[in-house]
Order: sequence, then structure tokens, then C-alpha cells
Amino acid sequence: MEDWGPVVIAVVLFVLLTPGLLFQLPGNNRMVDFGNMQTSGISIFVHTIIYFGLITIFLIAIGVHIHTG
Repeated sequence: MEDWGPVVIAVVLFVLLTPGLLFQLPGNNRMVDFGNMQTSGISIFVHTIIYFGLITIFLIAIGVHIHTG
């Protein structure tokens, strides 16, 4: 059996936390901008920290597993 949990969680979080796609923290004009499709270096850093925290929680602390076959 194959474990697709880490792959699915990583891809979903990567897409959702892409700076400027859904939201950008910190934004260019405000603290949070929604759907502006722009980014900055500090925004990339903040989204990286958020991504690392969430993927650590989902994969290590909770242990999400999706088995196929």
C-alpha cells in the first residue's frame, strides 16, 4: 500500500498558501490583502513559516495518512 497523505497535504497547502493567490500576509497596502496576485520577499518568508508550521502539525503531530491499493 502507498501512503499519499503527505503528498496530498503538501500540494493542497502549497496551493492555498501561495502568496497573493488567496491572501497575502503582510500585504502591499494593508496587513492582509486578498487576491491581489502580487508578492514580496517578506510575504514569501511569512507564508513559508506558516506552511512549515501547518505541514508539521498535519504530518507529524496528527499523522494524516491516505492509503491506496
